[in-house]
Amino acid sequence: MTAVKRVLGIDPGSRVAGYGVVEENGGRLSAVGYGVVRPPETKDPNLKLKYIFEAFSEIIAQYNPDEAAVETVFFAANARSALVLGQARGAALLSALMAGVTVYEYSALQVKKALTGGGRAEKSQVADMTRRILGLKAAPKPEDVTDALAAAICHVHSAPMRSRLEAASGLAGDGARAAAGAKNAAGK
Repeated sequence: MTAVKRVLGIDPGSRVAGYGVVEENGGRLSAVGYGVVRPPETKDPNLKLKYIFEAFSEIIAQYNPDEAAVETVFFAANARSALVLGQARGAALLSALMAGVTVYEYSALQVKKALTGGGRAEKSQVADMTRRILGLKAAPKPEDVTDALAAAICHVHSAPMRSRLEAASGLAGDGARAAAGAKNAAGK
C-alpha cells in the first residue's frame, strides 16, 4: 500500500504570497487546495510579517502537509525589494518549520525542468503543465498560485532522487535538520 503524501508549495511575497497543496496518492497528483495570502496594506512592515506568519500557520493547520517546497529567490529589483521579499519568505517558512514541516528549496531551473523537461520554459508552459498534471480545467490565477503548485509538483517528482542522495550520503537535507530543530525547540 502506497502512503499518501501532502506537499505545501509556497511562492512567497510581501504583497501576494501563493500557496498550493498537492497530494500524491498511488503515483497520482491532485490539488487539495490553493490560494493566496494578501497582507493588509499598512506602513508597518512588522504587521505584514505577522499576518503572513499567521496565515501560513492556519493553512498548515488546515491542510496538514508532510513537507513544504519553495522556489529559491534569485532576482529582486533592488536591495530594498530583496530585503522585503526575504522577510516575507522567512515569515512563511518559519510557520512551516515551527509546525514541524520539513522545508525544501528548488531553483527556478529545477522547477521548470521537473514540470516541462526543460529549464528554459516560459511561465505559460509551466502553468499549462501544472494544470495538466493536476487535472485542472484551467491554470489557477494569479501566477503566484501556479508557481506554488509547480514547486510542490517539483518536490514530489524529485523525491526518488532526493531519497537516493540522502541515503547515499547518510544525511538528511538542511530542511530536515531545521525541522528537527524546530520540533525539539517546540517540545514535540
